[in-house]
Amino acid sequence: PPGNPALGAWYRKETPGYTPPAMKTVEELAELDKDDEALVKYKKTLLGDVETGTGDLKVTVLSMTFLTDEREPIVFDLTGDLNAVKNNPITIKDGCEYKLKIVFKVENQIVSGLRFHQVISRKGLKVEKQSIMVGSYGPREEAHEFITPVEEAPKGMIARGKYKAKCKFTDDDEIAWLQWEWTFNIDKDWH
Repeated sequence: PPGNPALGAWYRKETPGYTPPAMKTVEELAELDKDDEALVKYKKTLLGDVETGTGDLKVTVLSMTFLTDEREPIVFDLTGDLNAVKNNPITIKDGCEYKLKIVFKVENQIVSGLRFHQVISRKGLKVEKQSIMVGSYGPREEAHEFITPVEEAPKGMIARGKYKAKCKFTDDDEIAWLQWEWTFNIDKDWH
């Protein structure tokens, strides 16, 4: 089965009082509130022209891209060998502002409450932990994109060195759709 429910449980502690909505199929949603024109229009926006609603929900994370105005984007392919992503560090200029773009596909059903989690560590010590709400998405042929808020890389001589980031993409049902690691070196210049 895709995902691992046990791996997504820790984020619930970060959103006290949040209860995920009951899961509904695309067909069930289409039948609800048929006479409410505004809701029908909203559902059409979320679901598009998807006629399918059969089969299990599937979320496939395709890529993560490191974005900064200071250099060309660096794309990590997350559909193949994840060890290659983990074992090929990139160099980031200290103090640069950057964002991460996650490209993913949703198939068959609506996914509720997608979250991007990232824990960054250096020399075995956690230096940053993020849990960012990505949102809820309907199935469609084209991939969805999500761009994280702007972050600033650590700066200064003491901050330079090798970092490891552990990432995962989860949903409200506590399914971890993908886990991956990437590494980077903070340096005074781009390489």
